[in-house]
Amino acid sequence: MCEPRCGEETIQRLERSVGALTTAANGHLETTLPWYRALPAQERSWVSLVAHTGLTSFLRWCKGIDESARLRSVVFGAAPTELTRSISLSQTLDLIRGVLEVVESKVDDIAAPGEEAAFSETVLRYSREVAFAAAHVYAHAYERRGAWDARLESLVVDALLRGDADEDVALRANALGWADTAPVLVAVGPTPERVDVEMDAVRRVAARQGLACLLGVQGRTLVAVLGGRDVADAVAALAPHFGEGTVVVGPVVPRLFAAGRSARAAMSGLLAAPAWPGAPRVVEADYLLPERVLLGERPARAQLVERTFSPLLAAGGELLETVETYLACGRVLEATARALFVHANTVRYRLGRVGDLLGYDPTSPREAHILAIGIALGRLSASEKRFRRTTRGDV
Repeated sequence: MCEPRCGEETIQRLERSVGALTTAANGHLETTLPWYRALPAQERSWVSLVAHTGLTSFLRWCKGIDESARLRSVVFGAAPTELTRSISLSQTLDLIRGVLEVVESKVDDIAAPGEEAAFSETVLRYSREVAFAAAHVYAHAYERRGAWDARLESLVVDALLRGDADEDVALRANALGWADTAPVLVAVGPTPERVDVEMDAVRRVAARQGLACLLGVQGRTLVAVLGGRDVADAVAALAPHFGEGTVVVGPVVPRLFAAGRSARAAMSGLLAAPAWPGAPRVVEADYLLPERVLLGERPARAQLVERTFSPLLAAGGELLETVETYLACGRVLEATARALFVHANTVRYRLGRVGDLLGYDPTSPREAHILAIGIALGRLSASEKRFRRTTRGDV
């Protein structure tokens, strides 16, 4: 206990006025703060309790009973911690300001003659200390909430990577503010050195891009689950905040439940990326299908065949033969034309049709490599099917 901050007569007047000041403060809050009027009844009662406790604490402050360090527990200990979710720090400061405005308006009535200036200064000092106490309460609440949210976020990302997306995962994602954001993709890359700092940067960039974002760390890999319009175009802006190396982007899927498919493709692509030394900083997992096949990924093999060999075979032998000859001739138009006994412009036209059909340009070194692997795998698959039919005795 320290020396009283006000004269004895002023303290007695303040003590007699606490009830009236509480009623006046509640009326003032009702009139001046729209958010207070909109609160549910339970939250309003909590706010009123804080206001009343603040006035009684001010009385103890004037008597020298309460020190600055105790204001957090005295003023804000009366309300549950859930109040920090109902009203923001800014609103809490508005609340403090509103209550003390009522006290300031009654300075002439409360302060003993000659103590008006000293009493006003005491009100200002108290308001400053309570504001600091409120900031501390909210900072502590945000720290605890942040730790819980980080744990929840990690659980959601882990579940998506395992392919365990279910209703529980959706509820956890909703608790993190995900809602029904769509479409969705997963991007993975090396973990940066300052992982906490860079993860915060990823969240800020994603927010500016209008994207929902869930982040997790798997060993040395940073996993980003992203959702929102134009999500595929936004990954390049996030890439600088990953570690050094390739950032692999999984395919776009319609909703969070399907994000496991995007995550598995992205993780497989990241594992396979070293097999392509010239890979760009940001690369789609589907563009790494040949390297993923080398890892023994059966879905990648089937996908590559479906994207290359099967459409060429269905389009007729002309396109398939042209591509195979073009690749066998070292991707030289004139040599291909001589081998096929056609004009070079005919070869050029057919290769253009292949690009339109598959989305892969045979004249691009990288995409020619994809086509070569896909066609080879397609022929192997066809041979395997014929072999199995023969061993079973099928006609």
